[in-house]
Amino acid sequence: METGLLHLHNVLRWVVLLLLLLSIIQAFSQKESVKSTSLFLMIAAHTMLLIGLYQILGGRYSWGNVPEGVSVMKDSFYRFYLVEHPLLMILAVVLITWARTKAKTLSYKPVSYALLISLLMILAAMPWPFREIVGRPWFPGM
Repeated sequence: METGLLHLHNVLRWVVLLLLLLSIIQAFSQKESVKSTSLFLMIAAHTMLLIGLYQILGGRYSWGNVPEGVSVMKDSFYRFYLVEHPLLMILAVVLITWARTKAKTLSYKPVSYALLISLLMILAAMPWPFREIVGRPWFPGM
């Protein structure tokens, strides 16, 4: 089950990125369709957040599975997966949610900037394949 959730979490990464890019384009071009796109973005982001929180709290890289004698803040692998990645992703989801509330009132400028900041946070916190210690494949399991 845990492997399936990890794969679902990874597939949702691409869904969130595509919806986020589409929402940013719609917000900057001041299209009313940003209301519906941001709704789907918020649903996908919250689903991904719940799966990620489950993985952090009870999964393979959870706090309970840190080897004894390893300091989380000194080990870059555990620091990334237990501190940096969750913190930035939670903040990005909060910004996406806030942008969704602003999109309902068609306030395009705050929506576009909030979504742009959340995109930068998500890109910075992703375990890209080219990152040495924390890198993951583009499509794990395929």
